[in-house]
Order: sequence, then structure tokens, then C-alpha cells
Amino acid sequence: MPDHDLREFYLRYLAELNAHRFDRMDEFIDDRTTLNGEPATRDDLLAVQRADVDAVPDLHWELKELLFDGDRLAARLVNTGTPVREWLGVAPTGASFEIVEFAVYQVRDGRFVHMTALHDAGELLRQLTSATT
Repeated sequence: MPDHDLREFYLRYLAELNAHRFDRMDEFIDDRTTLNGEPATRDDLLAVQRADVDAVPDLHWELKELLFDGDRLAARLVNTGTPVREWLGVAPTGASFEIVEFAVYQVRDGRFVHMTALHDAGELLRQLTSATT
């Protein structure tokens, strides 16, 4: 896929993700993929995304940078939200979070076949628990 097609593909993916339209993810995620280096199915990945949005209904990803290298792309995003259910072992306190995420993807035949994401879990937990300490 040329860079401009990868950009358009990723922006469409992000729009569907932010709209929490997980039923549309078969357009973007291969049936079998890897998630953070571990084999996974699309359903495995969607179960994680649905659980996150169930706990954080306003979960949002804002793209800050997008880079391309052949069939791979890397994104720097800012994730925001306010948990309303226990999430990551933390009871909801009304606290919101804003953290940076770095994600790397590989696209083959028009869908993600490798997905890796990294964020500062310590900072996320600090923000979520700061109202309780």
C-alpha cells in the first residue's frame, strides 16, 4: 500500500475505533494477528477493546504523528478517558487520564497482521489514583 493509502486506511480505522464501532473492525484487522508479539485472533483483540470501552465509555485516541516504512506504520497518539467501572484494578474515582501511546502496525493484504502498543502504565495509574491519595 502506498503511504497515502496507509494514511487514509489508518485514519478510517481510528475513526471507527473512536466511534467504538467494533463490528466494523473486520475491515481493518486480519482474522489472525499478533498483539504485542503474542498470537491473537481479531475476536481476542476486539474483546480487549470492548472491555476497555465498557470500563471507559469515553475512551478516545487522538493521532499526533503517523510514520510509514513500507508495509509498517507507527503512530503516536494521546489516549484520554474517564473510567466508570473498575479498570486495570482501580475502582472509578471520577479521575480522568491523558497518556501517550506509541503503536506499531504491519499491514498485509489491506489489514493489520501485527499490532503492538506501548503506553506508560505507571502514569496512567498515577492519574487514576491521584484523587484517592
